[in-house]
Amino acid sequence: MLMTPLLLDVNAPEFLLLLVLAIILFGPERLPDLARKAARIVQYVRTLAGNAQDQLSKELGPGFENLDFRDLNPKAFVQKHLLDEVQPIVADVKAELTDVSTTVTGAAGDISAAIEGARDGDPVTAAVSSEPRTPFDPDAT
Repeated sequence: MLMTPLLLDVNAPEFLLLLVLAIILFGPERLPDLARKAARIVQYVRTLAGNAQDQLSKELGPGFENLDFRDLNPKAFVQKHLLDEVQPIVADVKAELTDVSTTVTGAAGDISAAIEGARDGDPVTAAVSSEPRTPFDPDAT
């Protein structure tokens, strides 16, 4: 089974800060030895986890040979069993919204063209725009 690397969400600046702190705390002469020991510990933990997964797969029996231990993570379980069924519905809604957006954008272009036509002296739209407007009083409110 493929093990995914443990990512602790450490950015490059944070990693550099940790590296500088390690050099200050342990000194540059002890740092390579500590890095080798840390690598051995990580390798040991990965081997231990891999062996535990293999042993659990063997003890569960023949019905569980395709068991993926990542499915035991609650987030992955919800994603697999609930959200995967909803994804086609969400994709359909997004497609419909895209169609509506295209239609609205086209209608907005038609409206702005009609307004421009009224400004240019189009007789059909000029009659609509020549109606008297209600006066505006800013002090009325």
